[in-house]
Amino acid sequence: MPKHFVEVEIIADAGLSEQIVGVLSQLGFEGFWEEEPFLRGYISGERWDDAMLDEVRSLVNTIHRSSSSVVPKVSVKDVAQRNWNEEWERTIQPIHVTDRIVITPTWHRYTPRQHELVLTIDPKMSFGTGYHETTRLVLRMMEQHLRPGSTVLDVGTGTGVLAIAAIKLGAARAVGVDTDEWSYTNARENTILNGVEKDVTIYLGDLASVPVAGFDVIVANIQRSVLEPLLPALIERMNTGGMIILSGLLNGDEQPMRKAISNCGLQVTASLAENEWIALLLQSTNP
Repeated sequence: MPKHFVEVEIIADAGLSEQIVGVLSQLGFEGFWEEEPFLRGYISGERWDDAMLDEVRSLVNTIHRSSSSVVPKVSVKDVAQRNWNEEWERTIQPIHVTDRIVITPTWHRYTPRQHELVLTIDPKMSFGTGYHETTRLVLRMMEQHLRPGSTVLDVGTGTGVLAIAAIKLGAARAVGVDTDEWSYTNARENTILNGVEKDVTIYLGDLASVPVAGFDVIVANIQRSVLEPLLPALIERMNTGGMIILSGLLNGDEQPMRKAISNCGLQVTASLAENEWIALLLQSTNP
């Protein structure tokens, strides 16, 4: 039986499209089509329900509140399967995340400069191409704070880009985990593309699927509704003196997250922002 998709059509100001795409990507949407004034996102019908619709509307309205645009309209319909990946690939180009870090898709030839660190990613619609602010924010924090020889855990690994970057930035070992089978397969393929498959292990499942603990750096680029209840479990996996980098957060999430972080005995020691998105660096309040 052919796989069916749900099309979520959003009528919103064009300036909000990138933020909306980022949010929907994290919810499991597998493709997008922009044709002003419409932004259409596509998600497997198996993953769609009324609760997902409520979450989409809530997140879109949260993004809207930070702008002066008209209130977005959200509608839903079922559609037949299409090759979203092929259509979406045409829009992805190499991107400079920092002066040093470059992410390039496999289908674009890129010649790096001498100082550049290149991450080659075949995204296959998994979140983590570098085109979203949260991916860039985490990479910038990793570049600034990751120490050579560290062990790294990437929760919600997507394409595996953060785990791969950790190794290329000097980590000794990295582990990625994702509940999505497509992401699991894609992340493993990307470790091979980047020649780090011996240093990065990818697990399929939730955090409990990772059989090891004791990480120096934990990164989690997921929306707040997932991150907040996950904090205690992340802390259990962190080495003494380690750090946690959180992103997938909008500006409006910062104060509630800071409160949750404090309640867990950690403190925010650094933050970065790009547009409406933020990343937070957490460390223990104990010496």
